[in-house]
Amino acid sequence: MSDSCATPAEVVKKTPAWRKLLQQAATIREASLILFIVLASTVLTISNPYFFTLDNGSIILSGLAVDAIIAVGMTLALISGGVDLSVGSVFACSGVVVAKLINAGWAVLPATAAAIVVGMAWGFVSGFLITKIGVNPLISTLGVMGMARGVVYVITSGRVISNLPESFKVWGQGDLAGVPKLIWVAVFVVLLGDFLTRRSRLLRQVFYVGGSEKAAKLSGINIARIKLGVYLFTGFLCGIAGVLETSRFGSASSLAGQGKELTAISACVIGGASLSGGEGSVLGAFLGLILLGLVRDGLILNDVSVYWQGLIQAVILVLAVAFDVWTRRRRGSLAG
Repeated sequence: MSDSCATPAEVVKKTPAWRKLLQQAATIREASLILFIVLASTVLTISNPYFFTLDNGSIILSGLAVDAIIAVGMTLALISGGVDLSVGSVFACSGVVVAKLINAGWAVLPATAAAIVVGMAWGFVSGFLITKIGVNPLISTLGVMGMARGVVYVITSGRVISNLPESFKVWGQGDLAGVPKLIWVAVFVVLLGDFLTRRSRLLRQVFYVGGSEKAAKLSGINIARIKLGVYLFTGFLCGIAGVLETSRFGSASSLAGQGKELTAISACVIGGASLSGGEGSVLGAFLGLILLGLVRDGLILNDVSVYWQGLIQAVILVLAVAFDVWTRRRRGSLAG
């Protein structure tokens, strides 16, 4: 029998095993990212022997820790059909507040709690503008970004706040079982966030709201409450990240957090989050962040000019997003 007359069953039998494996991997969102990370790690290890070391790995993960915490909140914001451009400024504001309060004589714990509350307050402002006033998420969070950054400049007058006690630096600079505490906190937040988005009934409603607000409303979901909760939670995580960053460096700067919103959005999109809402993964965002961190670290180790680093990272971002789009289409064709 010729190939043109082959039955569907015979065609399936002739499909190579490696192709079946690739097709199955394409249906798993995180699989493509793991592949990219493995390939990038292999190339960078070959190009520089210092890349694949425990010390360098610890440096990479420590640098990504606060970004990972922020990315969890950004993932939820994107899933809900919105976006939060204020995360970098809210992050900086919380970091500056905790440093200022400690220098003013506050104990570490009350100052930390106050800084986290400040982050939540900014998240509430964003959520209120979106849910009660009806302002577009892009515009509302852009406005909050400017206000939070303005508060940072007012508090610091453009100067660095330092002279923080050692008791405050424990979480940012200390180790637990030989691993920086920053990494432990980030891993805990990512794992908890991923588990809750997959298993929690409340957070699953965020997917319904982002997928179709009309259908979610007909299902009895309080859309305004869900969206407000998302931005409150994002502010909460930014507050934690800001405190940890200040603890890590032992100081707070008015320039802290610049560009973190773009890093978080890039990681989430690379990780499979849809800019139109209704789809995303905390684990995927974390893997996307690791990919960006690996590339950035590899470029630095190989003495690539800073003028080329931005271009190379942008190209990788475009390629990763294009590959993600291909996997989406592949999943759709396989489902059909």
